[in-house]
Amino acid sequence: MLFNQLGLTAELLRAVEEKGYKTVTPIQQQAIPLILAGRDVLAGAQTGTGKTAGFTLPMLQRLQLSPDNRRSIRALILTPTRELAAQVAESVRDYGAHLPFRTAVIFGGVSINTQIDKLRKGVDIVVATPGRLLDHMQQRTIDLSKVEFLVLDEADRMLDMGFIRDIRKVLKALPAKRQNLLFSATFSDDIRRLASDLLNSPTEIEAAQRNKPADLVKQVVHPVDKLRKRQLLSERIGNENWRQVLVFTRTKHGANRLAEQLTGDGITSAAIHGNKSQGARTRALADFKANKVRVLVATDIAARGLDIDKLPHVVNYELPFVAEDYVHRIGRTARAGQSGHAVSLVCVDEQHLLADIEKLLGCAIEKKILPGYEPDQRIKAEPLTKGRGNRSSGNQNKKPRSRRAGPPQKSRRKRRTG
Repeated sequence: MLFNQLGLTAELLRAVEEKGYKTVTPIQQQAIPLILAGRDVLAGAQTGTGKTAGFTLPMLQRLQLSPDNRRSIRALILTPTRELAAQVAESVRDYGAHLPFRTAVIFGGVSINTQIDKLRKGVDIVVATPGRLLDHMQQRTIDLSKVEFLVLDEADRMLDMGFIRDIRKVLKALPAKRQNLLFSATFSDDIRRLASDLLNSPTEIEAAQRNKPADLVKQVVHPVDKLRKRQLLSERIGNENWRQVLVFTRTKHGANRLAEQLTGDGITSAAIHGNKSQGARTRALADFKANKVRVLVATDIAARGLDIDKLPHVVNYELPFVAEDYVHRIGRTARAGQSGHAVSLVCVDEQHLLADIEKLLGCAIEKKILPGYEPDQRIKAEPLTKGRGNRSSGNQNKKPRSRRAGPPQKSRRKRRTG
């Protein structure tokens, strides 16, 4: 189906054409007519399925067709991380390029005063992380009483990060009469409970099978000793002439160390994680997108929601402790119909993590031992240490500790950084 078959206005179709899109994705084909009809929607959609346009285009059209000259906040989009908030706000501006709406993005790690100034001048759409939004609510620098649309994007990750209480506080500040859209990669019991509280007779749609990686991702595992991973990675990047590589580590320290080592190998690299300032994270991502940086080394939380067009390579330098995070990682590639390559460097310590991933996927991943990097069979597996902030899959009944995306603040009162 083409975008011009969905009943979108000329202004929106012009913006879509300028973005270079013609054919809708499955989630867009299902979601856009429902949202245009005013329905609440519970959508199962993983990253890379086109879900942002799926809720942004019909939301903008409904705002366009019911104009309000008061310049009040009419739409609120909540996201779990700063990077995702920035990218969703960019999409809202792109798709609304020929409409008169003003958009503000609100997240922690940057000056709140600049955000206050923009809100005072009047905005129609706010994209925010829960923590910083609550800061504005507590300081009474934002008015949510006129909100007509609420979107929870990547709701499963917001729950994982401990934002459920913050979300419920935000809901209390919103008018009862509004259209609600909830997008989640998975439909856990917690998501179902949130949906029952939030949505009014919702239509449930699902664009892809739960925890199913993109069909266009070619996955391969290279067994290798832990101390030889970096050498193997450098060699593969050089010999295969990989030009844009997103590499995942389990810890912030590991991300920093690997980025420094790769740079020392002559491969321009940058690290992105929660302890980096927002300015540093934004610069690193911009340089990566502009091909000024060849390798971006990231932790899971920092990389959640990264939207990089035509990203060809994802490398699991270290496997995640939680199998579902593997699916989210490799979902960074093979987006919007593009093919992608997901490589995992797996040492003997990580065999149980690999087994968990394959169990989740319901299939084995191709194993390929590379010449010169055959694992030393004399090395025995050692227990992996779970650093602070890593979620363990072995204690599912433990209530998740509230975590914020970004570095901890000095003051307890200002701990929310969103």
